[in-house]
Amino acid sequence: AQLVESGGGLVQPGGSLRLSCAASGFAFSRYAMSWHRQAPGKERESVAAISSAGGLKNYADSVKGRFTISRDNAKDTVYLQMNSLKPEDTAVYYCNINPPNRNYWGQGTQVTVSS
Repeated sequence: AQLVESGGGLVQPGGSLRLSCAASGFAFSRYAMSWHRQAPGKERESVAAISSAGGLKNYADSVKGRFTISRDNAKDTVYLQMNSLKPEDTAVYYCNINPPNRNYWGQGTQVTVSS
């Protein structure tokens, strides 16, 4: 199994980014998926999760109303649309199945929110 995150970068406060996570090597459409992030000096935290068919979603309180998780099972890809970004959103963002499995962590993608 492999998960490859992309789409990170440097963005100003209030800006937007769309992260992608391409899956391979497992039956993507059968699995709930999740996004997580880890800021420097902090533990990794869950950000959002989506059911296998995409009908159920949940979010951390810190991102609710600003981030949207979605998926395209035809493309074996899960997305994280991030709007109204804040400096405290700066972190490396990772995707995983849900609940997370240590064998599925990818390399992550860096998101930096700074003026």
